[in-house]
Amino acid sequence: MLIDTHCHLDAAEFDADRGAVHAAALAAGVGRIVVPAVAVDGFAQTRITVASHAGCVAAYGIHPLYVMRAADADLAVLRDWLERERPVAVGEIGLDFFVQDIDPARQEHFFVEQLRLAREFDLPVLLHVRRSVDAVLKQLRRHRVRGGIAHAFNGSRQQAEAFIGLGFKLGFGGTLTYAGSTRIRALAAGLPLDAIVLETDAPDIPPAWLERGRNAPAELARIAAEFADLRGLPLAEIAAATSANACAVLGL
Repeated sequence: MLIDTHCHLDAAEFDADRGAVHAAALAAGVGRIVVPAVAVDGFAQTRITVASHAGCVAAYGIHPLYVMRAADADLAVLRDWLERERPVAVGEIGLDFFVQDIDPARQEHFFVEQLRLAREFDLPVLLHVRRSVDAVLKQLRRHRVRGGIAHAFNGSRQQAEAFIGLGFKLGFGGTLTYAGSTRIRALAAGLPLDAIVLETDAPDIPPAWLERGRNAPAELARIAAEFADLRGLPLAEIAAATSANACAVLGL
């Protein structure tokens, strides 16, 4: 069985065919799908999605790209959902310094407050770390949590080891399928296997063969096969190891 540790199955891009997308994932051997929310006004849709699709589990959080429309009161809403729903993680949370018009200080405020909630409820976190790995690590050292996943990891070997030392797994997905992604492919091939989990980030980060089309959780099977080729290991071994890693860090 494969586990997609990061898939926005609740996104509007799947409204027309969500059931078929989910069925295709199951048929491809993707038995568990982690669905992270991105804003409080989407929490209900996330809950509906996971409740009506076998093998799906939820995470709740406020994504850094959504903090400009969030209010401090949303943190209280999040706390209520974490207490009531007991999700597998707090997420998707973190920092994004790629997008220039989102206040870094506001991002850090929401990130730190959500780390504090993760500590309060003893939950792992699903981290967004685009162009912000060092800043994320800085806050993780200040606000220790139970671990989690650095989603779509794109840092250095040293940064990878820092995450691992803090109890995190590193998420790899469609990016490793591009021949030009030499650094990502080298990390995927060389990092300890017990530090890696697989993900799609569907409908985003499509693998090379989709030519920028909509990504879907079923693609995880082929992503896993590409990863197995990079590691020189049988696909069954990769599936077993990455799924065990996901279960360990998320308590699945």
